[in-house]
Amino acid sequence: MLSKLAEAIDELATAGTAEDVQRHAHRSARRLTGADAGTLVLRDGGYCHYVEEDAIAPLWKGRRIPIEDTVTGWSMLHRTPLVIEDVYNDRRVPTHLYRSTFVKSLLVVPIRHNDPLGAIGIYWARSHRASPAEVAIVRALAASAAVALERARLRQEVERRRVTEEDLRELSERDPLTGVLNRRAWDQVLASALRKGNGPLYIALLDLDDFKGYNDQHGHPAGDDLLRRAATAWRAAVRSGDVVARYGGEEFAVLLAGCEADGAIEIAERLRLATIEEQAVSIGVARWDGREGAASLVDRADRALYDAKRAGRNRVMLAT
Repeated sequence: MLSKLAEAIDELATAGTAEDVQRHAHRSARRLTGADAGTLVLRDGGYCHYVEEDAIAPLWKGRRIPIEDTVTGWSMLHRTPLVIEDVYNDRRVPTHLYRSTFVKSLLVVPIRHNDPLGAIGIYWARSHRASPAEVAIVRALAASAAVALERARLRQEVERRRVTEEDLRELSERDPLTGVLNRRAWDQVLASALRKGNGPLYIALLDLDDFKGYNDQHGHPAGDDLLRRAATAWRAAVRSGDVVARYGGEEFAVLLAGCEADGAIEIAERLRLATIEEQAVSIGVARWDGREGAASLVDRADRALYDAKRAGRNRVMLAT
């Protein structure tokens, strides 16, 4: 029996989720005591929630019953195991809950002594008074379940916080209108790329031609939609490792790492051709010289962009 109890406790200790803990706890309690049913009840405010059940016939799985109206609630409120040999001859038992069931005798043990979070219930279809050994077995399982449930809760909380932090970081780095990186994130990515200095690196600055005129003619909502569609088209036109960011207003920036001049110009031309039909774009491209800072590199790309504007717009110019 001790070896089987040890195996059951090991199962609880290695359970990955709270649901796994709940499932193992009541089934192990039933198996080790030879009972006809086992249930796992969680305290849900002022209610007992019967979340799991392993029984020869249906009991109360899924139901929420006021904590004052159940023997599991009595056990939790009094923080003590409850042994009842005859459910119809004990004032603590709400007999109406048992008339449609097979239950004649029961044992309830709270999960966690201080401030119980639930209980394990064991039921027999015959008259049976749970022995001290059976009480000890279920108490051991309840204690292990309490630790395992707390561990699962903490694991879930850590995961929730990690996801939340990742979501917040993602939101803080994205331009809310277009979904590409914002200016702050672009500055960080570019600075990091320059620090690493791995291979050739180009940046391209893109500016939608006569965007003010488009806004004046079609309205700002249409202008916003144009920016969204342009950003989507540009993201589809670059390589998987390239970085697209909204630099400001209708101006965007692209980081192109690991390509030579011909490759950078080819990608820039793809960006130009991918721009939606009703609006053209001018693009300035600059290669990092391996020493200059981010401000100098961006300034050279910006000068190339305005050379493209002065040359007639809707074209790509490479900075000298």
